[in-house]
Amino acid sequence: MRNFIFLLIGFLSLQTLAAQTTISGTISEKGSSELIIGANVYLQNTFDGSSSDVDGAFSFETSEKGEAVVVVSYLGYKNFEQSVHLTGDAVELEIKLKPDAATLQAVTITAGAFEAGDENKVVVLNSVDIATVAGSLADISAAMNTLPGTQRVGESGQLFVRGGAAYETGTFIDGMYAQNPYNSSTGNLPARGRFSPFIFKGMSFSTGGYSAEYGQALSSALILNSQDLAEETLTSVSLMSVGGGISHTQAWDKTSVAVSIDYTNLAPYTSIAPQNIDWKKAPESLNTQFIFRQQTSKTGLLKIYAMGSRSQMGLEYANAKDVQQSLPLSLQNDNYFTQATYREVLGDKWSIKGGGGYTLNEDKINADFALNQRQQTLQSRATITFQANDHIHLKAGGIGMQKRFEEVFMDTEAEEFKTDLSDTYTAAFVESDIYFSKKLVGRVGGRMEYSSLLNASNIAPRLSLAYQLRDGEQVSFATGQFYQSPENEQLRFTQALDFEQADHYILNYQRIKNDRTFRIEGYLKDYKSLVKYEAATPWFADNSGKGYARGVDVFFRDKKSIKNGDYWVSYSYLDTERDYRDYPSASAPNFASTHNFSAVYKHWLADWNTLLGLTYSYGSPRSYNDPNTAAFNTGQTKPYNDLSINFSHLTNLFGQMTILHVSASNILNLKNTFGYEFSQEVNEDGIFESRAITPSSNQFFFVGLFVSIGQEYTITKDDL
Repeated sequence: MRNFIFLLIGFLSLQTLAAQTTISGTISEKGSSELIIGANVYLQNTFDGSSSDVDGAFSFETSEKGEAVVVVSYLGYKNFEQSVHLTGDAVELEIKLKPDAATLQAVTITAGAFEAGDENKVVVLNSVDIATVAGSLADISAAMNTLPGTQRVGESGQLFVRGGAAYETGTFIDGMYAQNPYNSSTGNLPARGRFSPFIFKGMSFSTGGYSAEYGQALSSALILNSQDLAEETLTSVSLMSVGGGISHTQAWDKTSVAVSIDYTNLAPYTSIAPQNIDWKKAPESLNTQFIFRQQTSKTGLLKIYAMGSRSQMGLEYANAKDVQQSLPLSLQNDNYFTQATYREVLGDKWSIKGGGGYTLNEDKINADFALNQRQQTLQSRATITFQANDHIHLKAGGIGMQKRFEEVFMDTEAEEFKTDLSDTYTAAFVESDIYFSKKLVGRVGGRMEYSSLLNASNIAPRLSLAYQLRDGEQVSFATGQFYQSPENEQLRFTQALDFEQADHYILNYQRIKNDRTFRIEGYLKDYKSLVKYEAATPWFADNSGKGYARGVDVFFRDKKSIKNGDYWVSYSYLDTERDYRDYPSASAPNFASTHNFSAVYKHWLADWNTLLGLTYSYGSPRSYNDPNTAAFNTGQTKPYNDLSINFSHLTNLFGQMTILHVSASNILNLKNTFGYEFSQEVNEDGIFESRAITPSSNQFFFVGLFVSIGQEYTITKDDL
C-alpha cells in the first residue's frame, strides 16, 4: 500500500496543477496539414518537455523565465526551433514541420512490447492507467495482468506470461536487475510487488522478444524507469483500513529528497472479514524508503534509491503427509534494497548510463521444520549510446553481478542440511537500431553471458523489424534466443546444469488512431535445455527438458466512443506443454490456462469529482495432477472469475487536497479454486486425500483516506 496516495494524486492532480508557464500547441506537416504524432517537444537545455498526442497536440509546464527556445524533433522531418519569451502567461504555438529527405520517419518496434508512461503519449497504456485499474490496489503486477499474454494465478500474485512460470519474468529498475520484486510469502498465498508504481515515470512490459540490453528472463521483462527531480515540496498522510503511512518530499532547484514510512497490519481486517485461512498472526509489515535525486549538469542526473522492510505472518498450513490436518507456520522476512544510477549526455551523439546496487533478502520459516534462506546480489552496470547518423543508433554495455544464496534446512528429525551457492555473473551486449527507409526500421543485437556457478556461457542473438503500413498502422516481427540460470531450488541439489533456453518468434499488427488502439499478436516459444529429473531424484537433474508455448493475443482500447468513459479488453489464447522437472510426460503446466480475458472500464463522474472503475477477469480451467488416477495432470479446476470495483473521490480537508478511495474485489463473491494439494500418504481406504487451494479470502475490501499537505486545491465542476 506504500505511497498509494501518489497514484491517486498523480492522476487527479494532473488536471489541477498549474506551473508558472504553460506551453501548448499543435504539430502538423507543412504543406499537407497531416497531424504529427509522437514528436518530441522541449525547451532547449532543460528537462521540460512533452510529445504530441494522437491529435498532434502537446502541452507542458515550465518554471523557466525569460528568453527560451522551443525545439521540436521528429524522425523524418527537419528540427524546428522557435524563440519564446516566458513571463508566466500561457504560450500557444502552431508548428509546421518540414519533411527532410535526409532523415527517416519514426517506426516503433512493438512486437512483444507494451509501453506505459507519461513520456511517450502514443502508448497502449499510460502510468495513470497502471495505477487506477480496479482490483489492483496499485500493485504493478495486478494491473499488468489485465494485458494480453498474462494470466491470473491467484495463489501466486506474480506475473505469468505466455506459458512461462513466474521466475521467467525479470524486473529491472533504471536498467538494474531487481532480485526480489515481490514480498515474501508461503506456498499458495499470493505475493504483492515490493515497488510502488508512483515512483516510476514509465513502464515497459515485454511479453517476449525484448532488447538485448536485458537478460536472465526466459519469457518477459518488466522494465521500470524511475521519476526524475521532484517538482514540488509535498507532505502526504495516508489512513487506511489496513494501516497508514507518511511521506515527505523536499524539492530544491536541482535537488530533491523523499522519505516515507508505511505500516500495514491486517489483524483488524481479518478479525471482522471472513477468511479461508486460520491466521495465527495476520500479515504485518513496516517499510521505509529514501530517494535522492541530484541534477549534476544540464543533462546529468544522479539518483539514489534505498528501501528497507520487515514483514511477519503466522498461520495454519496443510500437513504434507495428511492435508486434512494443519500445522502452525510462521514467516519473517527482512529485505534491504539500494541502488545508485547516473546518466549524462556527452555532446551531440554520445550518452552514458551507469549504476550499482545491493540487495539482501532473508526469510525465516518455522513449522514442523525450520528453514532460513538468505539471498544477496551486488551488481554494477554501464551503457553507452552513440547516434552515428540519422540511420544508425548504437547501444552497448556490460553487466556484472555477484550473487550468493545460503540456506539452512532442519527437518522434523532435527537433521540439518546446508546450501551455499555463489555465482559471478557477467554479461555484455551490443544493439543497433537501423532505419532502412522512411517506413522500415530494424533492431539487431546480441548478448553474451557467463556464469561461474554453472561454468557455462551463451551467446543470444536478437532481431526485430517494424514496417509502417500507413499513418497509425504498422506490423512488427521479433525473434531471438533467451537464457536463464536454473532456480536456486534446482541448483541446491546439483550445479552440473546449463542455462535454460527459450527461442521467441513474434508477429504483431498494431493500429493507434482517433483515441482507439487495436493490437493482435501471434507468437511461438520453443523451450530447450529445461531442468529435468526423475521423480524424487532432483540430484540427478540434467538439461534434457523441453516444451513449447504458442498462441494469439488481442487487445482493444477505446477512449472516444463513450463520453467520459474509457475501456480496454484483452483476450489471450494459449497452447502450451512442457516435459521438465519431474513430469513423467509432456503436459500443460498447472499454472497455464488456455483462455484468458480481461475487461477494464473507467468513468469520470465530473459532477461528483469521482473516478469509478470496474475490472472483470476470466481464466479457463487449469490442469492439476490427481495421484488417485493413472493419467498425469488430467484434473481440471473450475474457471476463474472476478469482478472488482473501485472509486476515488477528490475533495478538500482543511483546505488540502484529499482523496477518499474505496475498493472491493470479487463483488459477486464467487468461489474460485486454483487447484488441489494431495496428501503424500494414502488413508486407510488407499486414497490420497485432497484439499482445495483457494484465495485467503473470497473478497477483499479497502478504504483509504489520503491527504496531501501543502497542496491547496479548490474543486470546480470542470476539474475532471
